[in-house]
Amino acid sequence: MADNDDLKALIRTISDFPKPGIQFRDITTLLLDPHGFAQAIMRMAATTLGPIDLVAGIEARGFIFAAALARPLNAGVLLIRKDGKLPGATIAEDYALEYGTDRIVMHADALAPGKRVLLVDDLIATGGTARAALRLLRKAGAVVEQAQFLVDLPDLGGADALRTDGVTVDSLIAFPGH
Repeated sequence: MADNDDLKALIRTISDFPKPGIQFRDITTLLLDPHGFAQAIMRMAATTLGPIDLVAGIEARGFIFAAALARPLNAGVLLIRKDGKLPGATIAEDYALEYGTDRIVMHADALAPGKRVLLVDDLIATGGTARAALRLLRKAGAVVEQAQFLVDLPDLGGADALRTDGVTVDSLIAFPGH
């Protein structure tokens, strides 16, 4: 991670957002920097275990990274969305939130069984959404062996949880704390 200090410096921290005690890691400042964003994509692509057929991005910021990574990986982009956002037939996966549940979906015909899929999002914290996306992709027959994130919040355990699901997890930057 030390090699990515230049990228880490481009990420703004906003204290007490969305509630007191949270240190929000705002990647929009990295996205505004064309060199920083290009470097992030190049470095993420370099650590990808290939070949990859599809890059699955989790709504919404994961779409940015999935689309940008798909090009150098010569892969398609698969969207994992919140329920009610896709027009065709979908398959879904429910997952637990701190207070309640949520659901993510993908088009039922988005991939053929056996396709190799890279799961991507901007940040991993507790891993709830990423693990639900992994279950959804595997339910559809995808081979998912790797997940990539720009930022990891390792104290929240999400990357470790994905590893217990048999996925190699890579991130460019880690921030301690919550």
